Amino acid sequence: MDTFIAYLIPGIFSGAAYAIAASGLVLTYTTTRVFNIAHGAFGMVMSFIFWDFSQKQGLPVWLSLILVLGIVAPLTGFLIQRFIARGLGEAPVSVSLVVTVGLFVGLIGAAQAIWPPEPRFVPPLLADELGNDKSFPIGETVVTAQQLITVLASIGVAVGLYLLLTRTRIGTAMRASVDNPELLKLYGGKPETVAALSWAIGVSLAALGGILLVPVVGLDYYQLTLLVINAYAAAMVGRLKNLPLTFVGAMGLGIADSMALGYIPTDSLFADVRPVIPPLFLFAALVLLPQAQLRIGQVKGIVSAPVPSVPRMVVSGGVFLVVLLAVVSPMSEARLLLVGTAATYAMVMLSLVLLTGYGGHVSLAQLTFAGVGALAYAKLDSPNLYGLLLSALIAVAVGALVALPVLRLTGLYLALSTLAFGVLMDKVVFQNERAFGFGGALEAQRLSFFGNTVETTRAYVMVMGVFFVLVAIGILMLRRGVLGRLLVAMRDSPAACGTLGLDLRWARVGLFGLSAGVAGLAGALFAGLRGTIGAADFQYFNSLPLLLLAVVFGVTSVTGAALGGIGLMLLPVLSGSSPIAGGIVFLIIGFGAVFAGRDPNGLANLLFRVGRLLQSRVLRRIDLHLPQLPSTTAFTRSKTPTREVSGGELFDDGYDDEPVPIGASAGSSATSGPTEQKGVR
Repeated sequence: MDTFIAYLIPGIFSGAAYAIAASGLVLTYTTTRVFNIAHGAFGMVMSFIFWDFSQKQGLPVWLSLILVLGIVAPLTGFLIQRFIARGLGEAPVSVSLVVTVGLFVGLIGAAQAIWPPEPRFVPPLLADELGNDKSFPIGETVVTAQQLITVLASIGVAVGLYLLLTRTRIGTAMRASVDNPELLKLYGGKPETVAALSWAIGVSLAALGGILLVPVVGLDYYQLTLLVINAYAAAMVGRLKNLPLTFVGAMGLGIADSMALGYIPTDSLFADVRPVIPPLFLFAALVLLPQAQLRIGQVKGIVSAPVPSVPRMVVSGGVFLVVLLAVVSPMSEARLLLVGTAATYAMVMLSLVLLTGYGGHVSLAQLTFAGVGALAYAKLDSPNLYGLLLSALIAVAVGALVALPVLRLTGLYLALSTLAFGVLMDKVVFQNERAFGFGGALEAQRLSFFGNTVETTRAYVMVMGVFFVLVAIGILMLRRGVLGRLLVAMRDSPAACGTLGLDLRWARVGLFGLSAGVAGLAGALFAGLRGTIGAADFQYFNSLPLLLLAVVFGVTSVTGAALGGIGLMLLPVLSGSSPIAGGIVFLIIGFGAVFAGRDPNGLANLLFRVGRLLQSRVLRRIDLHLPQLPSTTAFTRSKTPTREVSGGELFDDGYDDEPVPIGASAGSSATSGPTEQKGVR
């Protein structure tokens, strides 16, 4: 019994901290319909600020706590809602996810830039002169002051939120802003003010949870940030709207985590389950929740980039390969590896073009599927086209299996389920010595064609470029066909597709499988490029900036995927000089994505608009100075687009081939041809 209590008390302590953080997450979501992926990052930054006030500046602990929780945190939340999160609740889910992921990355970068990595110690709130936590014996079990404060704080937060939401006019306005914000406006309420207040309280609760956990987990950028996954799981138990159920879920998660640590032997078959209880909890909560509660958050508002004709695809693909050959020819071995890495990321982003751009579903585990393909390629030890294809098919099977339990999920919930899957794969499979070996590294051979191995890195990079072009053409061809139109219809109006009798569930399974296969193919090619791969190459954390850059550069565009792959490759290069430089790079990338990510069609769309504008004006001026052909039946190409488009492709100049008769004005329709000219019959 004493052993049970000894593990129960830490579980209650952890559950109380999770409950505090999860309550802030639920509060912001219920009032603004924005799921804040960066919730844990806010807690991490506020913990660093608390350390700075209390340890570096030498302020009293209680004063530092008041300054952080009473001024800095609520002011930060208020400003974030006013200038960044405003209106995100009505935006497509992909946009809100990218903006909050941008905050996630930007806050980590800001913390690294302001507080460079070094050992830091944060004493408990009631530490003695030696920095040790005070303790209180309960029978043969010892309860620390930090644990007691955390439990009491969670009770205080629960009671305070209950009174706020049920006994005050502000709480009534918060609940009304969820149910009917327009009606709230008619009664003189201000939904935006309510939303700002909710964010202020939410960030304060994230700060409180982080400060209470710091003495236990340490002042670490990533540990504190990713602990919010536990808060995600607790919030899902509460269906993102029920605070009592959220607290129950948090307590259950904390106790289960602690009991697993105490009662599952390290040498048992279930030892691998111990570090993955939070993501398992999250996945189970998503799968088992009532279906009616989960029909929120389909990706909408995306306008697909125009699809070029087949000849343009082929010609543009050939031009791309020629340019790639010219670029890589003088490169050193190290630079060639970087180009190959960029090609890998670009191909993984092609899988997001298929899944998110065309299908309307968000995945936070695409690098995990790439890791599956790389692991299969290395384990099969068949460095040929057969082994490459089989590795991609294994990734297809894994992607389909992931989609099966979550057939009824869409939008935010589907994205969170893929995040849980990524964490599970990382903890259970990738970090297992049976996967990448005892040293965390696995050898893979270079790809061969008909018995001829691609020996040089330069030639292998060209092979990767060929595969990128082939996959890109395949995806564009799919978009031109019936299946592509079905995917876009599924994305834009799933209800209408259901009315027409289309079974979207199995289409979604197939879409996930195909997308995972593209990512797995990229991972297999990457394994052959590097020769040695490890779990660090496919961390689930890196799937977040992958999605971020894919959407920022254009998740509906092949060109956006190519640019995003280059951008993701450059991140470690630009940040490799020093931790401060790395922090600044992540800061710029993160907050740049916050403002650029509101356009679902990405920066590639802007590039193509500029290109179309320049092309239209330059060609118009050139044609004005060219002699006109004497033939009245000759036709020339229209100088203006026939329709307004919002995106473009690397394999498309954005113009339709429409004939314009000689003598017609530039931009006139082809239908007003010679038969409409005077004197012509």
